[in-house]
Amino acid sequence: MVVKDSQPFSVVEDEGFRAFAHKLDPTYVLPTRQALKAMVAEKYAKAKEEAKACVLKATAVSLTADMWTSINMDAYLAVTCHFLNDSNELKTIVLGVQHFPQAHTAAHLAAAKAAIMEEWGIRHKVTCLVTDAASNMIAAGRELNLKHGVCIGHTINLMVKKALDQTRGLQELRNRARKVVNLFRCSTTAKERLVQIQVQLGRPTLKLIKEVETRWNSTFLMFERMYGEREPLSAAMSSLQTDVTPLTSAEFAVVEECLGVLSPFNEATVELSTEKKVSASKIIPLMKMLDYTIGEQIPQKKTTMAKELAEHLFRQVREKLNQFQIMSIFTLPTLLDPRFKTLGFLSPSKADEAVQRLTSECTYIISSHTPRPPATQPPTAGEDAGPSTSTGNLWRHLDVTVQQSRQSHNSTADGIVEVQRYIQEAHIPRKENPLTYWNTHKSLYPNLFILAQRFSCIPASSVPCERVFSKAGEVVSKKRNRLSPKAVEQILFLNKYN
Repeated sequence: MVVKDSQPFSVVEDEGFRAFAHKLDPTYVLPTRQALKAMVAEKYAKAKEEAKACVLKATAVSLTADMWTSINMDAYLAVTCHFLNDSNELKTIVLGVQHFPQAHTAAHLAAAKAAIMEEWGIRHKVTCLVTDAASNMIAAGRELNLKHGVCIGHTINLMVKKALDQTRGLQELRNRARKVVNLFRCSTTAKERLVQIQVQLGRPTLKLIKEVETRWNSTFLMFERMYGEREPLSAAMSSLQTDVTPLTSAEFAVVEECLGVLSPFNEATVELSTEKKVSASKIIPLMKMLDYTIGEQIPQKKTTMAKELAEHLFRQVREKLNQFQIMSIFTLPTLLDPRFKTLGFLSPSKADEAVQRLTSECTYIISSHTPRPPATQPPTAGEDAGPSTSTGNLWRHLDVTVQQSRQSHNSTADGIVEVQRYIQEAHIPRKENPLTYWNTHKSLYPNLFILAQRFSCIPASSVPCERVFSKAGEVVSKKRNRLSPKAVEQILFLNKYN
């Protein structure tokens, strides 16, 4: 109740709840507020030890991190961990939601993250750290010498916001739409009139959605709802005495075409925000699909605003796609996803470069598992051992060098064969689970399986941390604003712990 439903510890002292509990079982004695706190702390300690044991078994992990400020103006740093368990299933655990009173510098953030990694014993296992594009977050990752992935959700948000702001005339249309939304959200008369007309038309009573300046998808949702409700909306406004003017049919035509441009970006954002499915491998393929879809739409658009919006987005998508196709933290997960492999790339040459990088990684694993030759080698069959003299070791250094060279050559050849055999194998259907594929093919591609475990746990976005803070907003509410930072961390950990 306290953990799952964000109820305050004082709920056990509320008269209504006490009466309810007594009605259910008159003999039951409710715990005190302090006893309830102790129970949560005890459960937290036990669950954390279980989680640590689970994380320690993982061969590789990836992290997301984000900052949040509570209603009390207390800053918190959240770090989530993503890994594959013994059954090769994706798991997410909240490593910490720490009170962060110090300045949000890269050095302080790096120190806090390093302490969390040390506490959980995962410093050597981290494949990637995913955060937003804040300079202090990026610098903290660099200070920790971790590979850094920028949250794709934030990347898309910045791209679309920039395109919306650059499109001439669209800002004015958004302003007019906001005024209409505000009218029906702030005026009870307008709100009730809209509901009446929706009921008369046999439609669901849907409210208009307000645009939030910092989130592009709120613009999409505002336009989508307004366009869907344009008929009852126009009827309601015609019966109201207001200075707010409704959108014209020509403006709704612009809205319709802009929705067609923005819809693929909303779909991609939702697709890449999942925690329970492999997601990093989809970044390049989905950007490729956005490139293709928007490129197709440009000549089809009839309104100037929608056409210009599509052109701005097309340029930005192509620019980002070119960047992503040379970043191994994105290219290797794509190659190691049997649904995509090289077909996920827009550029064949970049796909070839990624295959070479994958081959190098595979070769390194093979060579690291190959035993090194001893300092001296006994003569093989057919060789003349010769007399045991002081010159018996004259050729030792050359012989060892040749042996190491042969092993290096064999590792490279084996790596090439394994990668090429995998790449040439038929793709699996897009809706199948790549983790299931690797479970059944780990003996066929043992070294690539190791790499797949390492790169499949990378999340495409830092949304897992945002979800923690979304819950944190419920936990640290006006009714629970006296919670200690430690209690906040315990409740949020237990809420997300399965």
